[in-house]
Amino acid sequence: MASGFFAILDDIGALMDDVAVTSKVATQKTAGILGDDLAVNAEKATGFLSSRELPVLWAITKGSFINKLIILPVVFLLNWLYAPAINYVLILGGLYLSFEGVEKIIEFLFHRNKKGHEVEEQIEETKEQSPEEVEKSKIKSAVTTDFILSIEIVIIALGTVLEESHPFITQILVTTLVAFIATVGVYGIVALIVRMDDAGFKLIKKSNDKGFFGKLGHLLVKALPIVIKALGVIGTIALIMVAGGIFAHRIDYFHHLLPEWSSSEILTKLKEILLGLAGGILGVILFTLGKGAVSLVKSK
Repeated sequence: MASGFFAILDDIGALMDDVAVTSKVATQKTAGILGDDLAVNAEKATGFLSSRELPVLWAITKGSFINKLIILPVVFLLNWLYAPAINYVLILGGLYLSFEGVEKIIEFLFHRNKKGHEVEEQIEETKEQSPEEVEKSKIKSAVTTDFILSIEIVIIALGTVLEESHPFITQILVTTLVAFIATVGVYGIVALIVRMDDAGFKLIKKSNDKGFFGKLGHLLVKALPIVIKALGVIGTIALIMVAGGIFAHRIDYFHHLLPEWSSSEILTKLKEILLGLAGGILGVILFTLGKGAVSLVKSK
């Protein structure tokens, strides 16, 4: 009886060890998407009154948890009913990620400054919205983006355990744990980022704007917009690399393309970036053509 009890404990220990190791690998593979998730939500949680930043962030965090509660059982069910569908969803998700990354690059390179009347129209639209409506709109936008990125995080985490043929219970535990870590980690860091300027102002006030703490306070205040911009750049690069990695590992043709590059980690990453850029450019072309076709139909 005792030996049976200890055997159960040994099995549980082995399972937990397997979950911990696999979760580490899965978390590393989802790091690129987490970077973009972090950048997006840091941007959306700023621009409010100081007293509203944390409530807005908490509302987005709750929305993220609800997203995971919806996505996790659907993905497990889909994998059980028709496992190859996971691969197709990943590829479609990769196309979306690469499209979003390339679109950001195009927007940065070919950004057109708004003319006077366009700026006036934007100001008028903003005036028509109450602060509560603006807040709800930003929360909704952030939760929607989180939903799409959460699908990618869950599927990539599940794909990691599927590649190594882990038992079903390990698949569930690892994927759920990674999804939980993603939510807590991302929004915990976002909370620290959005309060950087407040922490800086407090340091300036307490030190009477003198000495080391006064300088540190000014540094924190000035660093906030720089950090958010840096996260945006890092997140864009990460999006393209994650997408390229999906194409390289999930599409046989691309997996066997340029086999000589596989011997170098740098060349492997370059291959993923090129595939991500190619997928994004294709996505932008298809989106533009589709948008033009819809406009043409509506005009008739």
